[in-house]
Amino acid sequence: MEFTQEIVVNVPRERFIELFDDPSNLKLWQEGLLSFEPISGTPGSPGATSRLVYRQGKGTLEMIETITRRDLPDAFNATYDAKGVHNIGENTFYEASHQTTRWVAHNVFEFRGAMKLVALMLGGTFRKQSYASMVAFKEFAERS
Repeated sequence: MEFTQEIVVNVPRERFIELFDDPSNLKLWQEGLLSFEPISGTPGSPGATSRLVYRQGKGTLEMIETITRRDLPDAFNATYDAKGVHNIGENTFYEASHQTTRWVAHNVFEFRGAMKLVALMLGGTFRKQSYASMVAFKEFAERS
């Protein structure tokens, strides 16, 4: 499954990146995030890995983030691996005006095992959740 979404955030790109690039802000806009723990490499740099744990229903979902590109303020790419799911996320940030930032997120989801069936039945959920995260960041950034 592959899709691209975009949103305009009413903050200058410099401020957008400052907020986006600070791991201590993740819990302020990523719903259900319980923890973010660097595993290897220099945090935030290509090749670095981190463990993210999210509340999911009555349980938890663990994801491993691997940064694949860090070219801020223009782009930030990473992969996210969870049980049965591999997500490639490519984010590009444009200065839409002096006071606004256009965020374009391109996602590729690859499914394995039972998650292939889940994806067939609930494929739209991945798009909705990805966009909901962008909206949550927009709301966080605009009030910060």
